[in-house]
Amino acid sequence: MTELVNWLVGILWSPVMIYGCLAIGLLFSVLTRFLQVRHIKDMFGLMFKGKSSEAGVSSFQALSLALSGRVGTGNIAGTATAIAMGGPGAVFWMWAIAFIGASSAFIESTLAQVYKEKQDGEYRGGPAYYIEKGIGWKWYGILFAISALLAMALLMPGIQSNSITVAMGEAFGTNDKLVAVIIIALLAVIIFGGVKRISRAASYIVPFMAIGYVLIALYIIISNIGMFPEVMALIFKSAFALDSAFGGIIGMAIAWGVKRGIYSNEAGQGTGPHAAAAAEVSHPAKQGLVQAASVYIDTLLVCSATAFMILFTGMYNTYGPNDTMLKEGLPGVKEGPAFTQAAVDTALPGFGPGFVAVALFFFAFTTIMAYYYMAETNIAYLTRGKNSKIPMLILKIVLLGATYYGATNEAALAWALGDVGLGLMVWLNMIAILILAKPALKVFKDYETQKKQGLDPVFNPVKLGIKNADYWVNDYKYIPDTPSSKKDKTLDV
Repeated sequence: MTELVNWLVGILWSPVMIYGCLAIGLLFSVLTRFLQVRHIKDMFGLMFKGKSSEAGVSSFQALSLALSGRVGTGNIAGTATAIAMGGPGAVFWMWAIAFIGASSAFIESTLAQVYKEKQDGEYRGGPAYYIEKGIGWKWYGILFAISALLAMALLMPGIQSNSITVAMGEAFGTNDKLVAVIIIALLAVIIFGGVKRISRAASYIVPFMAIGYVLIALYIIISNIGMFPEVMALIFKSAFALDSAFGGIIGMAIAWGVKRGIYSNEAGQGTGPHAAAAAEVSHPAKQGLVQAASVYIDTLLVCSATAFMILFTGMYNTYGPNDTMLKEGLPGVKEGPAFTQAAVDTALPGFGPGFVAVALFFFAFTTIMAYYYMAETNIAYLTRGKNSKIPMLILKIVLLGATYYGATNEAALAWALGDVGLGLMVWLNMIAILILAKPALKVFKDYETQKKQGLDPVFNPVKLGIKNADYWVNDYKYIPDTPSSKKDKTLDV
């Protein structure tokens, strides 16, 4: 089983995939004239402007839901693994994929808003929807939906729950099965409550956990501030083969930095659009920009916090070819949450294992929550016009079972299975957003034009020549963002 999974990982995460993600992100960055820099004010300002409705959630709730998927075990265990396998230079490549990947996140999330639908009183959208409605390939949309279901419901929850039980076991000596039961019990309470309960839970948990985690990282950085130039030099030198210790593994630095960067920030892999489509906004580009900001928050903030804690304290091992040890800061310790636990414990003796275990619990738990919502959206796509109650119930049972299984079984296999699921989604989604770049860029240009005219941008797909954006033509009613506006207006198309 392990050999088969590793073979699939090798195919899905070949150099074509790794460099392809970089190339596509760079292409979108150029085509949008680096919106991730030019519109950074809007990216963060729009987070708090969209309001929730009966059918949709607010921009901030959608952002929190997306962040709950992005900010997970990849930010702690994944970052540590990237440093172990690619050296400190892997951190630079995680930053690079986040910066250029923000443009990919904008494109896919904007498309999700353009082609979203209202089903059973709730907004639904994502890659399967924009593939079918934008490209016209229903078979391809079905293929993505099935792949997403396999990844989100079956293959990837185990990574998150496994990291929780490992960290809790190391910190508190807890029993894996008991922790697994607690996880699925809490998860069941939330996922049986629907998207509104999921988004509300995310909007409370995600900011709390991220701020607390970053504050501890800042304490460690400030306590060792004299090392800042040295650590930054190590990251950049290692990234470009200029460091004597890590120069020979530049290929591994790029590969692991990009792979773990994509796993962590999810830009371009097709997960973020599901949450983006649920937002109530007047123009698709608005939520596209908000989702682009989520990539920055995930990688440039949370992943960097982990990396700096590890590198400032020297609590890491890095392996070279044939498992040779290039740097041994933690003899006998395997890569993963243990690196971060040791780093925090160095600065705050007795605090590290428990703090990281609790942080990882919240990070990973909210990610599983987000996985459920994405899987549910793809079930909704596959069962449009049919009774979906039984498929939804089966989905809940499968996801809870996969969460329990991953929590109580070997970590290496859980990560490899997750890489298979993620790889399938990335391949399918990247091809789709390349094909749909033209309508997404039209929407972006329309947003910029209206902003220059001093307007609150409102989306009119007919005016832009975009077909099959049925919700915006038939159902959307414009509610201005300005507090003084009291009268609703129907979009004139």
